[in-house]
Amino acid sequence: MSIVTKNIFKSFGDQLALNDISFTINKGEIVGFLGPNGAGKSTMMKILTTYYSPDQGSAEVNSHNVTTEAKNVRKSIGYLPEHNPLYLDMYVKEYLGFNADVYKVDKERIQIVLEQTGLMPEAHKKIGQLSKGYRQRVGLAAALLHDPEVLILDEPTTGLDPNQLLEIRNLIREIGKDKTIFLSTHVMKEVEAVCDRVIIISKGKIVADKTLSDLREEEEQVLVVEFDFRVEEAFLKNLEQAVKVKNIGGFVYEITFDTQKDMRPAVFDFAHDNQLKTLQLIRKNKNLESLFSELTQ
Repeated sequence: MSIVTKNIFKSFGDQLALNDISFTINKGEIVGFLGPNGAGKSTMMKILTTYYSPDQGSAEVNSHNVTTEAKNVRKSIGYLPEHNPLYLDMYVKEYLGFNADVYKVDKERIQIVLEQTGLMPEAHKKIGQLSKGYRQRVGLAAALLHDPEVLILDEPTTGLDPNQLLEIRNLIREIGKDKTIFLSTHVMKEVEAVCDRVIIISKGKIVADKTLSDLREEEEQVLVVEFDFRVEEAFLKNLEQAVKVKNIGGFVYEITFDTQKDMRPAVFDFAHDNQLKTLQLIRKNKNLESLFSELTQ
């Protein structure tokens, strides 16, 4: 396992930031760590990167305990914090050279990470001259310098424009081909674009830990149907696997089914058998954003 946490608790005064957090992340996984603002995401990240110690419980990164083997943990992770700390007056290559000296790694790694992160054309520019998207690339390059097995990225796309978002997402996907990535965000599209699995945290507790495919399989199916006259909701509940019926205006109904099987043919057949005309029928799939909202409200 690349990351193992067991029964982590962390408080700040009277505020319980993490409440009995346990999860494992396998080598090579890209895992999204989701939650509303204030849910405890950054606190968990800072425990894994040895900035904080847990009040109770234990955490390991690459089999190194974050409390008793902090130095070994730092050697085996690359960390991009939410507020990427950069020396804006330094040139990109100069900044990476400075970091290479700190990590005591071969200067050849600078060339490798410049190419890996697409920074070669910007290598001789000052960091302060770069767009925010390229500054994020510099932060990723610094995190990759010592070739860590695990990357921990805290809100890596905050404040980026749509083009920069795509660039950083593509870069993360590429890096994730041979590294474990633990990615904190509250942006659902971010997770759907780059992650294999999602851990959702709310008020310091884990409320979901599943692969994206498993989450989608558990989704209910919602159909919006309009008939040619008003029908009693109780009558529509006679539809196979219908669990909820709601009139949403006029002759339009929202019907929830407890199945992923396409129920549109069943609705058409039901309408025909009961002398109803179907004026419109729309499948309204839930997405990760709606699931997130349900789990964290």
